[in-house]
Amino acid sequence: MRVHHLNCATMRPFGGRLVSGTGPVLATAELVCHCLLIETDNGLVLVDSGLGTGDVTDPDATLTRGWRRLARPVLDIAETALHQVEGLGFHASDVRHVVLTHLDLDHGGGLRDFPDAQVHVLRTELEAALSARSGSERTRYPSGQWAHGPKWAPHDPQGEEWFGFHAVRDIPGLPPEILLVPLIGHTVGHTGVAVREDDRWLLHAGDAYFFHAEIRTDAPWCTPGLRLMQGRVETARGLRLANQERLRELVRAHGDEVTVFNAHDPVQLRAARQPAARVS
Repeated sequence: MRVHHLNCATMRPFGGRLVSGTGPVLATAELVCHCLLIETDNGLVLVDSGLGTGDVTDPDATLTRGWRRLARPVLDIAETALHQVEGLGFHASDVRHVVLTHLDLDHGGGLRDFPDAQVHVLRTELEAALSARSGSERTRYPSGQWAHGPKWAPHDPQGEEWFGFHAVRDIPGLPPEILLVPLIGHTVGHTGVAVREDDRWLLHAGDAYFFHAEIRTDAPWCTPGLRLMQGRVETARGLRLANQERLRELVRAHGDEVTVFNAHDPVQLRAARQPAARVS
């Protein structure tokens, strides 16, 4: 399998080094939406979808003004997964499966661009999104992003052990080198996605953590801005922090076998795009 590392939405919130860890405070920071495009023998698999073409061309329909003021997304059509898939010489219909770490607006926004794909997500996450009622829930899970009626494929966390993580399962219809690794806490149905590439595993940890230094095995830390942001959007603090510790242990014990990265850290995205990258 061949894996492409895509940025499917740049965001430039205020906060400078309080968010990014470098530069002046009175500056904009940079966040990304790190997605994977996987070439398999049976078509393409997209892991997360970032913001889609509909979000870019008509943001009022799916992205609240409050979220846009906070995240300050660039809204560049060239960053959408569809544009990048086509830039690699493929068609939207070649994307047979989309595997989501969760359904937050900056992860599921591209679903409308791949209407023929099966969409894999943990069942509890799908149920939470479809039943969203409050204003904050609807901001998080804008129903307009899946008004086209995706081909949902909900999964329950169950299966084998993987490097000390439990309830890991393969995904029906996909090669056994792609696994769901539940990492509950950021949302009620948040999951990591593990991908075997050559002689090494990649673990897309979604929003299980936000800053690359959080999974350092010695003196882990997070910038104040991202620490605040994580706390504001978490659904289960104890589980989120416990899973971060498990990720640190994974890096500590198996860093030579598994590369861990999150969805929004530009440092880890740049590292992943380098040959023989080590991004954890």
